[in-house]
Amino acid sequence: MNIFNRIVTVLLLLLLLALVGTIVVLPTETVTAGQRGLESVGAFFAQLESAYYWLFIAGRILLAVIAVLLLGLLLWAEVRPRRPAAVRIHTEGGSQATVTADSVARRLAWHVDQLADVIAVTPRVNARGKAVDVLLELETRPEIDVPMKTDEVVAVTREVITERMGLQAGKIEVRIKHAAYQEEA
Repeated sequence: MNIFNRIVTVLLLLLLLALVGTIVVLPTETVTAGQRGLESVGAFFAQLESAYYWLFIAGRILLAVIAVLLLGLLLWAEVRPRRPAAVRIHTEGGSQATVTADSVARRLAWHVDQLADVIAVTPRVNARGKAVDVLLELETRPEIDVPMKTDEVVAVTREVITERMGLQAGKIEVRIKHAAYQEEA
């Protein structure tokens, strides 16, 4: 739904930008052209209504029903309550549990933050079927060995997800941002 919203927003803003730009550059001509266009459409509808009265009424009703259904569906998709993303766990004993992606993120944040040279961590967890995809944004000290720290973070992440939480690890991505160097006095 987010992609659809962005596309519609961009298209509406581009249309509005073009309209405002045209009105600013050619105000009189734009208003005159708009007025002529509306008069033409009005005359066309009046002619259509007089020639095909019942078909014209049926078309308006059909258009209204389609608009209400389509716009109502889009509105429902936008405002409906959403369940938090969750992953189902099946234990060896046959029991089941559901863990929210937010719970996984909090647990990962705590464990990864305990590592040396990690200043801050922001995990983003995406539940995908039985697995979880993880994006970890780390802030670290500037002098760390990046490949070694990345391997360490991925190992801890896999351990927490698979061994301690009983989930399947999907894609694990680490983004490292270094803190500023401290000037020595």
